[in-house]
Amino acid sequence: MSLRAVVTGCGHYLPARVVENAEFEATLDTNDEWIRSRSGIERRHFAAEAETTSSMASAAARKALEDAGRDVSDVDAIVVATSTPDLTFPSAATMVQAELGMTNGFAFDVQAVCAGFVYALANANALIVSGQARNVLVIGAETFSRIMDWTDRSTCVLFGDGAGALLLEAQDGQGTPEDRGILATDLNSDGRYRELLYVDGGVSTGTTGYLRMQGNQVFRHAVEKLAATANTAMERAGVSAEDVDWIVPHQANIRIIQGTAKKLNLPMERVVVTVQDHGNTSAASIPLALSVGRERGQINKGDLIVTEAIGGGLAWGSVVLRW
Repeated sequence: MSLRAVVTGCGHYLPARVVENAEFEATLDTNDEWIRSRSGIERRHFAAEAETTSSMASAAARKALEDAGRDVSDVDAIVVATSTPDLTFPSAATMVQAELGMTNGFAFDVQAVCAGFVYALANANALIVSGQARNVLVIGAETFSRIMDWTDRSTCVLFGDGAGALLLEAQDGQGTPEDRGILATDLNSDGRYRELLYVDGGVSTGTTGYLRMQGNQVFRHAVEKLAATANTAMERAGVSAEDVDWIVPHQANIRIIQGTAKKLNLPMERVVVTVQDHGNTSAASIPLALSVGRERGQINKGDLIVTEAIGGGLAWGSVVLRW
């Protein structure tokens, strides 16, 4: 027997405000066609003034618990992946813990920017496999609209806000690739590439800062590194690309998604794509795509899924799981 971290519930939350590409035409030298052709993005959601990362994370978590038929009292741990927490401290995860009324267990944040949810899944899997927890809420939530430079057309049109959540539960498996749950993970980082994607401020510098990105350089690294990490995780899981039902990638840019699928020799018909409706929601993008893909009827119990993401750091990684 082998202990597996199995997805038993998922849910997501998107702010009510939808911002179409055309809205940027009044303040920037850009247009809908320019944004679509370079990113595949058509619209994104922006948080209302009173909405925060933790409030959106809590809303997504409630939906995941409802989907799983679980109460918050069943949860042992909460892991929130975010680069845009409400406060410097305490963690967004402890705020979610309080908002849900969870008085037991523990909660903490993971910060790996766009790769954050992959890192959070790997951590949650380790907690379950090691016996530290049996039921873990894993949440990705971001309010990237709060760190945008609205004069920089190369970045501010790309990002959005939202949250997605999964409930992982410990279940016995046979130790084979046919088991449900997380089958393998692969995590990587290389701090030499910090200048390619970063926020030019922070607590120790005394400034808030704005997101800065060298898009062409990020693209060059993304396709190669995403395909490599996906192949590594599949090899560890004992599966091949032919076995995969769905790639659920970080939703940053349609050209990165297409390039990675091509490098993996997988048709776009087997890729869950939501970037057109959400933009880049950083750590929230994979759980959002998983939840939306399930709602669409694309993702079903028993499907073999590969998720992969890359973000500032650079940090990148992948997870292979059977739904």
